[in-house]
Amino acid sequence: MFGLGKKRSKFGRFIDSRGISQEELRKVTGLNKDTLTKVCSDDDVNLRDITKDTLVRALRKLTGKTDLEKSDFWTVAP
Repeated sequence: MFGLGKKRSKFGRFIDSRGISQEELRKVTGLNKDTLTKVCSDDDVNLRDITKDTLVRALRKLTGKTDLEKSDFWTVAP
C-alpha cells in the first residue's frame, strides 16, 4: 500500500492513487530519491520548471494520460 500515514502533496496523492511508486518514478526520471520524497510530501517544494516538466512527462508515460499538465500539481507562474 502506498502513502501509509505519510503527509502527501497533490503530486504524491496522484501517484499513490495510481499505484506508482517513488522508486518507479526515480527509474523513469533519473531524479534523486530525496527530490522525489520532497515532491511527494510537500505541496510548497521549490522545483525548477525543468524538473516539473520531467515529472509530468514521466506521469504521462506511466499513466497514459496525455492531458496532464504542470498546473495539475503546482501553481505555475505566468
